[in-house]
Amino acid sequence: MKATVVIPTYNEKDNISLLVKQILNTAPQINILIVDDNSPDGTGLIADKLASDNPEIKVLHRPSKEGLGRAYAAAFKILLSSSVECIITMDADFSHDPAILPYFLKEIEKHDIIIGSRYIKGISVLNWPLSRLVLSILANKFIRFTTGLPLKDCTSGFGCYRRQALQQLDFKNFASGSYAFLFELKYKLFKKSFDIIEIPIIFTERRAGQPKMSWKIISEAFFTVFKLRFLKIY
Repeated sequence: MKATVVIPTYNEKDNISLLVKQILNTAPQINILIVDDNSPDGTGLIADKLASDNPEIKVLHRPSKEGLGRAYAAAFKILLSSSVECIITMDADFSHDPAILPYFLKEIEKHDIIIGSRYIKGISVLNWPLSRLVLSILANKFIRFTTGLPLKDCTSGFGCYRRQALQQLDFKNFASGSYAFLFELKYKLFKKSFDIIEIPIIFTERRAGQPKMSWKIISEAFFTVFKLRFLKIY
């Protein structure tokens, strides 16, 4: 399938060049769309240089940091107007291993959505503090219990989606523009009866740079769960 991996960035200058290199070495048939939210550390300029050297790479510059979900929504809008057949979501910090990409491309031939799961076979997370691991596990249990989303890793940011599935969604009407976008996306596709499977991955703490998680993001995610469950936003 004709595939594009979307990589949202904000202050990822120490990661983006090496990540792009590994992606192209591992899955040279994949195109890359870097979505930079005007990173003050110069990530956008590095992305432009990568794009000038590689026709497989494109860059979308956004004027400010508006949240992970809005970055993905902007990328999806562009890609769904092209001939791309599937879209991969991936973090810029090496928490998602590019070596998994060929498995995504193989499985997406048979399914609508593939999710890289940290919890499908026990717990596959490296170098996280215990507090963050417990928070992640409890958050996923809470989402499953409240919404009925039948996934072990509802909050995973590593996934592969057929265009036919994403075309059924109205991204302007998403409840979240931030981290909660990740499980809202899966929930809405589940409610539309698309075929979703999980495959195991090993998730590793970021290689360089600062984590983006905050209590503001966590609180937004908490309230998004209730909006999806009780307002029936799908």
